Amino acid sequence: MTTAQRLLAAVALAAGATALAAPVASAAPLGPIEPLSVTDELDALAADSVGPEHSKAVPAPSEQLAGLNRLAGVPHDLDPLTGQLAPVTGLLGA
Repeated sequence: MTTAQRLLAAVALAAGATALAAPVASAAPLGPIEPLSVTDELDALAADSVGPEHSKAVPAPSEQLAGLNRLAGVPHDLDPLTGQLAPVTGLLGA
């Protein structure tokens, strides 16, 4: 695990703990509240922790999460292919 990964893991842990503790806080709002986006905050923190020479090579956390969302649909994309191969796999055995 590289230093940047450790730093991002620590920041993610701190952000998660803060998100869990935020509803407990009973501070009165001072003015209009802007909606908080966790992914935007993580992107900003990640951009600050990665050097400018490596910023193009390291994907943002929001891009990584989008990749995970696309990965969830892969089994459904493979259903037509596996349906066509089902008769052949019965002949080949396990």
